[in-house]
Amino acid sequence: MPRKRSPKMEQEVRRLRAKGHSFREIGRILECSDSHAHRVCMLREVLPPDTHGWAPAPGRLLMKEREEIRAGLERKEPLTSIARSLGRSVSSVSREVSSNGGRRKYEAWRAHERAYERSRRPKPTRLSHKPLADKVIEGLEQWWSPEEIVSCLRTEFPDDPMMRVSHETIYKSLFVQGRGELRRELTRCLRSGRATRRPHTKVETRGQIPSKIMISERPAEIEDRAVPGHWEGDLIIGANNKSAVGTLVERSTRYVMLLRFPGGYSADKVNRAMAKAMGSLPAELARSVTWDQGTELNRHAAFTTATGIDVYFCDPHSPWQRGSNENTNGLLRQYMPKGTDLSQLSAKDLTAIERSLNGRPRKTLGYMKPSEKLAELLAATP
Repeated sequence: MPRKRSPKMEQEVRRLRAKGHSFREIGRILECSDSHAHRVCMLREVLPPDTHGWAPAPGRLLMKEREEIRAGLERKEPLTSIARSLGRSVSSVSREVSSNGGRRKYEAWRAHERAYERSRRPKPTRLSHKPLADKVIEGLEQWWSPEEIVSCLRTEFPDDPMMRVSHETIYKSLFVQGRGELRRELTRCLRSGRATRRPHTKVETRGQIPSKIMISERPAEIEDRAVPGHWEGDLIIGANNKSAVGTLVERSTRYVMLLRFPGGYSADKVNRAMAKAMGSLPAELARSVTWDQGTELNRHAAFTTATGIDVYFCDPHSPWQRGSNENTNGLLRQYMPKGTDLSQLSAKDLTAIERSLNGRPRKTLGYMKPSEKLAELLAATP
């Protein structure tokens, strides 16, 4: 059955004929008969040079370059030789050929048509697929994180590529105005509660901490979490920066202790609250604390002298160095949302929150509870 003649193919037949190719060569290049190429050239109508009016961006392959690639493939030239004649890198030519049928099936005009289709903007987004968007919204409304939603989609729809999305796409749909796939008010379902990205280039303006020991000097035994008694700490700040709750997370068990500051969170008060909390622990469970760069711990030397517990500080803007604490603080924001006056929380309230978190099965512990893991360690201690 003869191939249907398309305007684009007719254009390419005329272009190749004008360059001096015979009808037989044109037939081989375009995979049509030489008689078909001859009939096209006998037609009187002249097609416009480019039916799309599209010019590739600077640095992209032009139509004439794709024709040269096809001609070189017809002559069985190596890709290095074709690339050299075009003044292009071998990798560019190799990608062009492999993504458009390979040596045997490469067609210049089809490759150019595909390049045009890929260049068209705006492109439909993943979340314009309503079933996918509905699943993402359902997850967010259950307070699932974007990464948890993505993982669930992979499990629930293993063979459906239309139900795939990255967590970054979900964040962009929430944070970037004008995208419109997800309702902006769904940002309240995120642990951070933020409706914008926090810039990572913020200049450090907080005061310096004297005589601090950086995390790079921390003993190797702390890194692998094999030895218990090493804690990560930080503050959760309340409304208008006027109140705070201290958080301490044990690295091996993920056990949580919360510190109450009813009269403000000065360095002296933080020292006293932390010394009291960690003084209630057995010595083998109170070895070190790794803290953020906050100046609320600028009297760390006095804390170490009083308790014998070493204090290490993370690098600026490196929250992943206290990953367990950061994750726990995210969970705590579900109990203490941003804008809450934390001074109104009683010791009883904080104890109830501690009990809830320490009684929560954790995937990283093989779904053991932190309280169970801590009890297991204490039972094994001679």
